Amino acid sequence: MNFTTKIFAFLCVCSQLLFSQSKEIQFLTGKDVEQTKEWDFWINSGRKSGSWSKIQVPSHWEQQGFGSYNYGRDYVTYGRNFKFHDETGVYKHKFTIPHSWKRKTINIVFEGSMTDTEVKINGKLAGEIHQGAFYEFKYDISDKIQFGKENILEVKVSKMSADKSVNNAERLADYWILGGIFRPVYVEANPKEHIPWTAIDAKADGTFRSNIYVKGIHSANNIIVELFNAENILVAKSQLQIQKEDTVKQIQFSIKNPKLWTAETPNLYKAKFTLNKNKKTISQTEEKFGFRTIEVRKGDGIFINGSKVKMKGINRHVWWPETGRAITGNIDLMDVQLIKEMNMNAVRCSHYPPNTSFLKMCDSLGLYVLDELAGWQKKYSTEIGKKLVKEMVARDTNHPSIIFWSNGNEGGHNFDLDAEFAKYDLSNRSVIHAHHKPGNAFNGIDCNHYEDYYSTKKILEDENIYMPTEFLHAQDDGGGGTSLADYWELHWNSKKGAGGFLWAFVDEGLARTDFNNQIDVNAINAPDGILGPHREKEGSFYAIREIYSPVKIDLKTLPNNFNGTIPVENRYHFTNLKDCRFEWKLINFKTPFSSESGFDIVKTGKAESPDIQPTQKGKINLNIPANWKEHEGLLLTATDSSGKEIYTWAWKLKPNDEISKQFSKSLTKINPVSVVENDSLFILKSDEKEFAIGKIDGLLKSVIVDKRGKKMTFKNGPVFVNGKMELSSIKSFGEEQNQLIEAKYKNGNKIIWKLNSNGVLELNYEYSLSGDFQFSGVSFDYPENYVINAKWLGKGPYHVWKNRLHGQTYNVWQNLKNSTRTGQSPWMYPEFKGYFDDVSWLQLDTAEGKITVGTKQEKMFVRLFDFYGIYGAKGYPELPIGNISFLDAIPPLGTVLAFNINDKTESIGPESEPNHLNGTFKRTLYFYFGLPDLGDENKQFTMPKENILTD
Repeated sequence: MNFTTKIFAFLCVCSQLLFSQSKEIQFLTGKDVEQTKEWDFWINSGRKSGSWSKIQVPSHWEQQGFGSYNYGRDYVTYGRNFKFHDETGVYKHKFTIPHSWKRKTINIVFEGSMTDTEVKINGKLAGEIHQGAFYEFKYDISDKIQFGKENILEVKVSKMSADKSVNNAERLADYWILGGIFRPVYVEANPKEHIPWTAIDAKADGTFRSNIYVKGIHSANNIIVELFNAENILVAKSQLQIQKEDTVKQIQFSIKNPKLWTAETPNLYKAKFTLNKNKKTISQTEEKFGFRTIEVRKGDGIFINGSKVKMKGINRHVWWPETGRAITGNIDLMDVQLIKEMNMNAVRCSHYPPNTSFLKMCDSLGLYVLDELAGWQKKYSTEIGKKLVKEMVARDTNHPSIIFWSNGNEGGHNFDLDAEFAKYDLSNRSVIHAHHKPGNAFNGIDCNHYEDYYSTKKILEDENIYMPTEFLHAQDDGGGGTSLADYWELHWNSKKGAGGFLWAFVDEGLARTDFNNQIDVNAINAPDGILGPHREKEGSFYAIREIYSPVKIDLKTLPNNFNGTIPVENRYHFTNLKDCRFEWKLINFKTPFSSESGFDIVKTGKAESPDIQPTQKGKINLNIPANWKEHEGLLLTATDSSGKEIYTWAWKLKPNDEISKQFSKSLTKINPVSVVENDSLFILKSDEKEFAIGKIDGLLKSVIVDKRGKKMTFKNGPVFVNGKMELSSIKSFGEEQNQLIEAKYKNGNKIIWKLNSNGVLELNYEYSLSGDFQFSGVSFDYPENYVINAKWLGKGPYHVWKNRLHGQTYNVWQNLKNSTRTGQSPWMYPEFKGYFDDVSWLQLDTAEGKITVGTKQEKMFVRLFDFYGIYGAKGYPELPIGNISFLDAIPPLGTVLAFNINDKTESIGPESEPNHLNGTFKRTLYFYFGLPDLGDENKQFTMPKENILTD
């Protein structure tokens, strides 16, 4: 054997020795729902019941075609005598354990099984039946295993628990109730003497403490603890002595100047624990952790590493439509990235502990976590609850992302369990109660749910910190980002405001295998997300992203004396804005008759990152060129220190008055204009176009666009959306080359139609209002079924509400027609229908041709067709008359709770009040029907740079 061969053999032996000294794992199921293994399965009732077949594990048996579906609120749907399907599934699986494991401690580990789980190995009970669906549990099966031979695993899982308190806590809930082994199962082998788990407390001053739990100690005599930084460089080492039959030992030492863990700076370290007999390694284990100090200062706030932190959080169910709560690490990663993309810094694990992979992502990417013991609105018994608290905390305690333990939800608090958390959490994190009734503050924190804006102000004047663990319920299109700006400013500026957690992350839609995989959100019960079931982004997603941006820019329009300087506020808690990057773009927008949407980038540049400390204000100097006014738009993008985009702001540089002048200039073909009339109509004519105006009301009755008499069905407007339209006078008259029709109404409102010689139909209207109104402006009728798509210059691409204007930016947007109802199938976003903000021009492609509309004045909202924000007994809020509207004011949207309980949308904040209008409102609209004729019928149509209704 040559020297190289000897070295290789020596390394192999060393590797094998090290491997034998560490925990070894053999998966009996797949590692996740995408990597399953097939087991034998039998179920006692429901689909495919009564005979043995195969099932993929891990999974929910409903999603594999077995059993029956239950939603947790089925007892409401089906009455007082309703009983959940008490299904029992029996699993069988054969496995082999290697001879090399013979002198080791063998555990079988279940990461999650719904709900009561009885485990047998080779016909022998592994231990007592486990009760509780969301918790990792294990049995020592060392004395039941046949080594080197086939072993038989039998698992009986009851969907409903034999314990009433478990059913009350987990099953009588507002979410889908599923069954089966839904997280991985594996066997693990440890040396007889080993470290089963550790509890770490690492403080911001560099102090490291750990409770090291040991088992089977008879010859081991010391433990070495080594700390490694993110580059895997050893930064500290210490050891302690142990004695025979020790079960737990504590170690403490310090390092200098640790890199601290926060959601903004998720610096992780690794602790390696080595159990030795003298210098011989017996067992090793590793844990990642972070140095950070959490303080709850009563009457002040929540502090991380000495800095006050406010939660920009959301509630998250573990969920995927096709697989329920059986998911993958990639889904966990995607969800953390989406939460971070919304500029959030926190997540509540509602209403049970999540997969460990989710917590690892929160550790490494940076989110503050509320880890919650189940108990939707009823509590576990003390006997069972104590076991489940231990399983939850022992599994999760070393995750630095977890800053609170939550003992149940909305009445699901067993107060006898509050002291249990600290038994297994060396860092002694605070326990909170996520409640929905006032007066239940605990540990100095009030978490009361669904307070309105004004009751929130009152609570913030109380002695406790206020951190609602649910607020702005996002059923359908309500809540979420709607009125969030008001709430966030309230918390940000209040000493005891700690932020909060929106309800909820995703619409909990389940692909029903009994209905051809149709996604079911259980009517109004589960469409509560700001993302769809497959993470389709709703409008609130983008509103939240802007509202929660740690780079806060409030400049809505650029002032006339703009010099390239933009006021900014740093709403980070730990990051100086000099660590961010800022890039600007000068752009020109695409034209309405172009086949494209979007813009062309003309110039780009980088702004100097300002030196602004956390929570302070300052300015960004863009250093844009002196001729910036020659361009049509300005974009500013902020990125964080890792290169991730924080937000992009957009400003339109040219006013609509200038756009409207360009509109007229681009139509060079001039035709004589005339008017004819009959008993009921004035008919404005120009070349091949005719517009009929009713004599009794002044409204557009019909549009003819060519010599063949082809009609476009755009009509019945402008109807003022408030008040009656009683005509007092109407007349026709000429003005230079143009023809006008003026209609006056008894309430003082006025309409002037003007057909210009270039084919543009101009509408000037004015109206007066005094009081509170949901909307104001004018409407027309047009058949929705004729519309193909919409293109516009304005904010988008999502629709808005008065109290959710954030998140939409200037561009030329284009939406294909869809009938998406927010929160319901088919989740095709952006929604085509709705109110759209700050529109300069709109073009509808229809089966009858193009309809192009522009405005001379600023800040016009466009309403497209019929839609609602919240769906109950009827849609809400009510819509203006007609189905295409050009508005000066639009309504706010409440939440399902504000609407149904208080019947007052205005209770959720100043932005949610109706429009307080007083005065006369004037607007000019320009209509062009069809394509403009540039005089060359043989030439394919192209538009010059100065095009219709574009700047």
